[in-house]
Amino acid sequence: MGEMFTLGKELPGALGRTGTISTPHGEIRTPAFVPVATRATVKAVLPEAMSDLGAQAVLANAYHLYLQPGADIVDEAGGLGSFMNWRGPTFTDSGGFQVLSLGAGFRKTLSMDSHSVQADDVIAEGKDRLATVDDDGVTFKSHLDGSMHRFTPEVSMQIQHQLGADITFAFDELTTLMNSYEYQASSLARTQAWAERCLVEHRRLSALRSDKPPQALFGVVQGAQHEDLRRAAARGLADLELDGSGFDGYGIGGAIEKESLGTIVGWVCEELEVDKPRHLLGISEPDDLFTAVENGCDTFDCVSPSRVARSSRVYAMTGRYNLLVAASRRDFGPIDPDCDCYTCANYSKAYLHHLFKTKEYLAATLCTIHNERFTVRLVDDMRQHLEDGTFADFRDEFLARFYGA
Repeated sequence: MGEMFTLGKELPGALGRTGTISTPHGEIRTPAFVPVATRATVKAVLPEAMSDLGAQAVLANAYHLYLQPGADIVDEAGGLGSFMNWRGPTFTDSGGFQVLSLGAGFRKTLSMDSHSVQADDVIAEGKDRLATVDDDGVTFKSHLDGSMHRFTPEVSMQIQHQLGADITFAFDELTTLMNSYEYQASSLARTQAWAERCLVEHRRLSALRSDKPPQALFGVVQGAQHEDLRRAAARGLADLELDGSGFDGYGIGGAIEKESLGTIVGWVCEELEVDKPRHLLGISEPDDLFTAVENGCDTFDCVSPSRVARSSRVYAMTGRYNLLVAASRRDFGPIDPDCDCYTCANYSKAYLHHLFKTKEYLAATLCTIHNERFTVRLVDDMRQHLEDGTFADFRDEFLARFYGA
């Protein structure tokens, strides 16, 4: 695939920037938040509503779609966008995070504490190990029916090509902050080897399926909290070329301590080419988004806005709160008077409180629309303030209001 990223305005004294990612299904103006449509749907919300709230692209999960309904069915339907009736750009992750989190049982790596334990066979309390890694790939047990499966870099590429997303990711090994430095280093060598295999297979499949819209492939930078490993991983992926060209962009993944997010993202972005997009996997909290944008990331995805919405937790300019609190019962104002979403224009906190109390499905729909709009709009506003040269003022004012500083 040819050049897909056009650099816009750069943040003076930092790595932040605006830009445009071009795909066969439209442009993505960056920085941008990409809502997660895990199983080819943002849970409880119509694709048209996601478009209306400003989502420029969505990200689906290769692991889940491989298990149900099967990548071949999505391919037969015309690809992910056609299958789910989404007209804009699409991403698929490689399945690596889901497959390997079956091994360790950890979900939110950002909040993990690296000082608690160091163990290379670490597993979360109360979890069974459902995946094992070797140099060729990963063998795992389906969380649905216990059947055994195997992902290799080639299999991940084959699945993602059948899914047909505009932007795909190389298959990588997810480690935790609890793994030793020695294991992180050996894992990085494995991920680099897998990245090369992904690039080879991606080129083969692109030629084989030349009648399909071209797909971009992003390499994934791992290395946990170690500067030498993160920088080496970024350089290794940037230097990897096949027939004169390499990855179309990069994902920044793996375990990252919250307080080190900006530092680690900065290490990586300093090593990567300026003219290729960078996607930070699994980030959506406002302070993390500001930190990541300032340090050079262009796009982000996370399930959190929709996941917390389904349990009555919503975002407002003054912070995050729970609609099930008694104070909402007779509050006839919107979730956030500063919000321009469909939910805030038409429904009260009292009504939403009632929907959650009575376990009505509409509660999830309305609150997901709000949370996704809040997050999409926040990153859109960051983009505008980067363009205007007022990013720092906007950041300080927003964070002070949101976190009550």
